[in-house]
Amino acid sequence: MIAENFTISPAWRNAVRRKLVTWFDQNARTLPWRSDPTPYHVWVSEIMLQQTQVATVIDYYHRFMDAFPSVASLAAADEESLMRIWEGLGYYRRAKMMHQAAKRIVAQHDGKFPVDYGSVIALPGIGRYTAGAILSIASDASLPILEGNTVRVFSRWVAIGDDVKSPAGIKHLWQIAESMVPEIGAGRFNQAAMELGALICRPVAPRCNACPVAKQCVANQRGLQDSIPGKVTKTLYEDRREVALVIPNLDSDAWLIRRVPDGERWAGLWDFPRGIADADNGPKSLVTQTASQTGLPIVAENLLATMKHAVTKFRITLDVYAAEPVDASLISTLAGEFRFVTAGELVTMPLNVTGRKIAAMRR
Repeated sequence: MIAENFTISPAWRNAVRRKLVTWFDQNARTLPWRSDPTPYHVWVSEIMLQQTQVATVIDYYHRFMDAFPSVASLAAADEESLMRIWEGLGYYRRAKMMHQAAKRIVAQHDGKFPVDYGSVIALPGIGRYTAGAILSIASDASLPILEGNTVRVFSRWVAIGDDVKSPAGIKHLWQIAESMVPEIGAGRFNQAAMELGALICRPVAPRCNACPVAKQCVANQRGLQDSIPGKVTKTLYEDRREVALVIPNLDSDAWLIRRVPDGERWAGLWDFPRGIADADNGPKSLVTQTASQTGLPIVAENLLATMKHAVTKFRITLDVYAAEPVDASLISTLAGEFRFVTAGELVTMPLNVTGRKIAAMRR
């Protein structure tokens, strides 16, 4: 529900649009995807920016564009090369969905990124927000967007009282977004609203004194900016202890790694054998499982290192154990995705962050 005694009038809407876009023109950050906002460039940047900060994305974006400068080159890439470029950015499913979408664009749209809403939203990994962002920024289509920053901005502009995470609240916010996006200049407006949320209308301690639309913002005028859109919820992490094995080959400078299958965390990447620690925090269960899968006689008792990291809702303590060297020739033909690789080969293979740290220890 919008604040009492307030309606979105044409005069109010026009004032917000004008002041916001003027501020954006003067204060917008220089970002690589803004210099040439083709549908492909905007798509890549928007997917990368999901769950990831701009400062982190910039270098990844440059590397990605160097490797895959077009939809066709992305479609033709092998998955391992794509995952190596994406390595460390996290949420790897995003890269896989982009790969699928690129292949579909080549097959169904002659390699040209579509510019009609129906075709764009039908692509794997693209929802209403991403489709609106791509088409409004790249083609100035009058489409609304709603993501973390604009949820906060729109909520405060009209002092919305709904729970913004509820179905009713989300529906209401989309209606506000639709009412605010202009027929001409939609791309600038949408980018300006996101930029305002990133730089000024922050989740905590918003910089209302620097906001170009502070006089129009109902939350600011009524002193509600710190309570709308509600408290920022912190991720509740679950502690977990895991173990990994470093298993060297007896006769060469190589180690056993495994390609993570679909359905598991970090699917499509390579990793050292890894699993949940035993009740006493030891690696016995993982040793038994890996020996069964590979046919190798594995003995691992020496703790090599302990690492701490967070993945989704888990706060993980990872104990890395060094195993005794094994004869790689004894590996079972049924070992599936297990293989021995050298340090040089590991450099070119996609690993998760802790896997890369383990690999660096073995050089």
